[in-house]
Amino acid sequence: MAAESGAGDPFGFVSTTDTVEAPGARLCVRVGGDGHEVVLLPSLGRASDDFDRLGADLVGAGFRVVLPEPRGIPPSVALERPATLHELANDVACVIRAVCRPPVTVLGHALGNRIARTLASDHPDLVRDVILVACGGLVPMPPDVHHALGACFRLDLPEEERLVYVARAFFAEPSRAAVWREGWFPEVAAFQGVATNATPTDDWWLGGGKEMLVLQPACDAVAPPENARRLAEALGAQVRVVEIPDAGHAALPEQPDAIARAVVRFLRR
Repeated sequence: MAAESGAGDPFGFVSTTDTVEAPGARLCVRVGGDGHEVVLLPSLGRASDDFDRLGADLVGAGFRVVLPEPRGIPPSVALERPATLHELANDVACVIRAVCRPPVTVLGHALGNRIARTLASDHPDLVRDVILVACGGLVPMPPDVHHALGACFRLDLPEEERLVYVARAFFAEPSRAAVWREGWFPEVAAFQGVATNATPTDDWWLGGGKEMLVLQPACDAVAPPENARRLAEALGAQVRVVEIPDAGHAALPEQPDAIARAVVRFLRR
């Protein structure tokens, strides 16, 4: 049900905030705009406000944006910890059925791209097509990057030390890392990681064979570009790969204009 208006939204595009019940979760969902619906799924242990800039751009371009807050990130509630990515994808399916007119476009950033592809595989009737930002999951990251990724969630570290790790894992230009100084949810990242490790890659890698746009940051250390190339080889013409120059795994705050242009172009094709 609609709970409140989006008056506090910093970009001014959210018109309603809804609450959706799902097995094991109570999910807050922000919605704004009109037109074809685009559901945005954030990165590991990150909140939906990572998409505030892109969401505003999409609403301005004539689309309806749906922003589910992942279970465990307030005001969403994790009543249970998910066992696999299938439960997290089902959270999104419940949101789509409650507030959308499917089939929708689902866009996933980083971990969100795995959930997006699981959703498209498990609930193909709900998904028209898929957009992946920082497409990973097959080609592993280097060990030092893996260490840096984990350290991003060490909120007990001195802030400047932690920002060094944020820069290594997420940003092409280290000085930009300060924009992700906040917004980390370690407990959520932990259970999302467990769910990811418990889910075979073959369950979700091909995304149900849906048409996909892959926005691949050129300097992505966490999801090396070889992942995008392998997905394109597997699905052929169903996958379009667009390289985003001067962007690391975070991508969204580093190159917001390039990402918005590519997404709108794909949606209007």
